[in-house]
Amino acid sequence: MQDQEMASLPTPQDKPSAGDPIPSKCSIIRIHVSELKQLFDAIDPSPFRERDLDPKAEEFIVGWAKDLPRDASLALVVDLDPEAGLPDEAAVLREAIHEFFRHRAETYRRRLRELFRLGRTSLLIVLVVLAGAIALGDFLSKLMKGSGVGEIVRESLTIGGWVSMWRPLEVFLYDWWPIRNEARLSDRLAAMPVRIQYANTTSRDAWRTDWPVKSPGTEKRPVEANQRS
Repeated sequence: MQDQEMASLPTPQDKPSAGDPIPSKCSIIRIHVSELKQLFDAIDPSPFRERDLDPKAEEFIVGWAKDLPRDASLALVVDLDPEAGLPDEAAVLREAIHEFFRHRAETYRRRLRELFRLGRTSLLIVLVVLAGAIALGDFLSKLMKGSGVGEIVRESLTIGGWVSMWRPLEVFLYDWWPIRNEARLSDRLAAMPVRIQYANTTSRDAWRTDWPVKSPGTEKRPVEANQRS
């Protein structure tokens, strides 16, 4: 499902579509829904253009994008079952998706700033602790001069001071770059073209071909059951 596509979209003669033009050399993220509202979080009370994406839709889009080369140009194609709706629905969808990923990028950058602030504070505290441990160890070693216990205490305090450095080192060596990568990926997703292709499918099993799963016949079954009764 998550294979890189490097070809242009089908022509309008193949499928009706609306939205941004997709460059020919572009890695396409393709998602299939029965209704556009399936892409967005149903419990979010915000206006449509400010609403969060559904967590499964976000995971799907971000996961696909991570599988593509980092320098690839991204585009999103939404395969939609119904026929074309409002004239501006493609533009509204693009704005909503771009706004979501802009906010996602800002969130990760804020998290990165907070992480660096924590790292600097931790480093300052640890340097004070390390200096105090070394000074105390030397003092006790001189106080118990000629005793093996003094040397053991001094070495223990020195080792403890250096061990306390692990958290700042973890922040500045390992923790920051995955967050930065998420922010950069969100920037790319916030700038990608978005296009809707109207599937106009009549097959009852067409919904099985992609995420999210929703059978076109699910809303008809209660009516059929009432008619039989």
